Amino acid sequence: MIAFPDGVTWLQERTDLGVLSTEVLRAIAQIIEERVVSANQQLVPEGVPVKELYILHQGRLQGDRRGQTNSAWTVSWLPGATIHLQELLLGQPAQRTVVSLSECRLWVVPADPFRALVSSYPEINQTLLPQLAQRLAKLSSQLSQEQARQAILRPYLVSKASRGVVGKSRYAVRLRQRIKQAAEDRRSVLIFGEPGLEKDTLAALIHFSSPYRRTPLIQIDCNTIQISGAELFGRAGGKPGLIEALGEGTLILNNIQELPPELTPKLAQLLETGLYTLISRESASPLSPPLTPLPADPFLIPNLDRDSQARIIMISEKTLPEIDSLVGHVIKAPPLRVRKADIGDKVGYYISLICRAKGIPKPDLASEALRRLQAYDFPNNDRELRSLIERAIVQAAGAKIITEEIVWPAQSKKKQFRLNLLNAYPNLRRFLRSPWWPDRINYGFTLAFFALVIGVGFVGPQNRQENFVLNLFWAWWWPVMLLAFPFVGRLWCAVCPFMIYGEVTQKLSLWLWPRQLKRWPRESAEKWGGWFLLSLFALIFLWEELWDLENTAYLSTCLLLLITAGAMIFSAIFERRFWCRYLCPIGGMNGLFAKLSITELRAQQGTCSAECTTYQCYKGGPQKGEGLETAGCPLYSHPAQLNDNRDCVLCMTCLKACPHRSVELNLRPPGIELWTSHAPRSYEVALLLLLLGGVFLHRLPELQTVLNLSWDLHSFAVHLGFSMAALSLPAAIPLVAYGSMLLFYRLNSILSHQSSTPKPRPFVELAYGYLPLVLAGNLAHYLRLGLIEGGRLLPVTLATFSLSGEGLPILVAHPAVIAFLQGTTLIAGTILSIWLSQKIARQPLRYLLAQHLAAIALGVSLWTLIVGY
Repeated sequence: MIAFPDGVTWLQERTDLGVLSTEVLRAIAQIIEERVVSANQQLVPEGVPVKELYILHQGRLQGDRRGQTNSAWTVSWLPGATIHLQELLLGQPAQRTVVSLSECRLWVVPADPFRALVSSYPEINQTLLPQLAQRLAKLSSQLSQEQARQAILRPYLVSKASRGVVGKSRYAVRLRQRIKQAAEDRRSVLIFGEPGLEKDTLAALIHFSSPYRRTPLIQIDCNTIQISGAELFGRAGGKPGLIEALGEGTLILNNIQELPPELTPKLAQLLETGLYTLISRESASPLSPPLTPLPADPFLIPNLDRDSQARIIMISEKTLPEIDSLVGHVIKAPPLRVRKADIGDKVGYYISLICRAKGIPKPDLASEALRRLQAYDFPNNDRELRSLIERAIVQAAGAKIITEEIVWPAQSKKKQFRLNLLNAYPNLRRFLRSPWWPDRINYGFTLAFFALVIGVGFVGPQNRQENFVLNLFWAWWWPVMLLAFPFVGRLWCAVCPFMIYGEVTQKLSLWLWPRQLKRWPRESAEKWGGWFLLSLFALIFLWEELWDLENTAYLSTCLLLLITAGAMIFSAIFERRFWCRYLCPIGGMNGLFAKLSITELRAQQGTCSAECTTYQCYKGGPQKGEGLETAGCPLYSHPAQLNDNRDCVLCMTCLKACPHRSVELNLRPPGIELWTSHAPRSYEVALLLLLLGGVFLHRLPELQTVLNLSWDLHSFAVHLGFSMAALSLPAAIPLVAYGSMLLFYRLNSILSHQSSTPKPRPFVELAYGYLPLVLAGNLAHYLRLGLIEGGRLLPVTLATFSLSGEGLPILVAHPAVIAFLQGTTLIAGTILSIWLSQKIARQPLRYLLAQHLAAIALGVSLWTLIVGY
């Protein structure tokens, strides 16, 4: 029971019962009970018999219809509202589920005493039933309007967001933040990104995360919208458009880049002002017959402008300059290839989703399968990943683990035609990760053996017939190295004695004088290092020819010591192998010819970006999981960033350090990097031409005979001039050939203003096409020494120590065999140069004819000098 007269006065002024007489209100007040309800409590579920009449005195209540999420079916009650009055008067069950939104103070009238009052006071029915009838009629009208509105929206309705943002990467975190920011206000949004990123899901997340989540969300594809835009804006005097029917809901315009251009200004107006214009008959149908002229009085002209309450979210594959400045939020959906760290979470989500839909047990994903997925770039993004996982689950056929063999995304170009030798031959992986490679070989054998070589070079016999050092260097090392380049690239650099002594110097100097070694001057080294090693190599060539290093042991030893001294000096100044990467002439040659190798060391970029946080292969660090403790790559190269073999010495430090099995040692098509991922360098082209001239320099007597010259090479000046000419002039042939290609292109352009002749690629790119021929020329030259003198190693070794080598085996090839192998090598080098030039240029054969003729001319010249017939 409530107090008089305040309670009756409050009922008169604040409630629907105020139309009743004071006598009736006093009777009602006598049976009212006061009750306090806490927030978020359900008072009455929908559909049950009503037992009480509620009068809300303080607080806030809400009523919802079962199965209806639209705001039109939701009622919010404020103080003064009477709940269940209609149900008690008409004998209906509860029409809505009643829930308290806050702590509420209710005046409660039990149903039975209220019905008794209705029987005692006919005034209640006589007064309230007409009022309820009016309310029901109004409600019926609203319901009809709502049904018409729902009929307009139904084909486009989005009931929920299919998922949230899956993943924990920084991209996923940032995307969640942007969605949260966009959900906090009603400004328009543009979401753009590559195909397959499910950008419509992000748009739905914005809507359902906002305070307007109970309003409708619709989505329409812009390529289906009429040029008039009538379905969006509505027709004057006709069917309402989606924007009007939507009310305060959210409109998603998918593929906004395909919106008819005629509608772009109207959309811009909507975004900028919040106004849109109804489509009149005249604007909707320009081919229709003319209408009756509008009255001259402007006050009689109908106003077609309407105010929009809807929120606009646009989805596009790219930014739209004419719209970007008008939207409140611009969100870029990051592609899957940069979210490698999220692939594991996404795969787990898709596996759970698909298996739940199929009603089958959820399999696990093998780690190798995950690494294969992370190594793929997914051009179609999430859509492609889901399709691939769905296919893998079908193929797994109930298996508990989805293995690497089942997951097979299309290979990227970087992965095509590759065979990972470390997976194919596990014993090779174990050996390359063991202490034997290369440390025990280097410090257990090479270090001491090189010291022996240096000593014998100085104190032993000085001719090649009696000193095994000269035999090893000129008859073994050169041909074996040149023959190895196409197979193992810069493998020699992993066991090179020059850098072993450099590392010893580095460690010893740090022990004697603890300090911080200097960091590499990378910019200067990249700019000038290649030209330094080129100059050093040119001087070595001239020194070798003018002072007859091939037949002088102490001078050959001085050459070895000179290169070793450079390694030791720079190792004492700079960290790691600065000399080896930038300044060593032998390393420069090795890096150039390694581009032709059929092997490469690379890493799975997806695995590195998704799983690695320490970069131990690059920086070094302690043992972590499978990864061993290392000092990091001696050349400061990250295997995932390698585009060619130039900066990898196959020391396998990265293989040992990697805890994720990301490093691969691949078989590949020879030289494939030269026409795919290669970055040309001017100093490398100059070194290539220098190595070409080096073959001619080594054949000065034959060159003099062919040219019918009778110069006295015992004269130092004559010898020097002839040597420099032989070293430099062969480079003129490729340069003249390229000049003729440019001349042909320019003449053709002048004669035909619309010439279809493609412009030649830069010389610094095309010059790499001569690389196989240069390698073949050097190999053909040293084959003679290897096949004649290499087989005399045993007796020469004994002769070095003044011992008799009689009776020891000697292997010497027949001159005809040597000539055959030299000729075959030169022919193969010429053909491969022509083929490689075509691959690099990607132009029809006729446009590269000059370069191919130059390669043939060089091949014939080398044949004449080396084979001789």
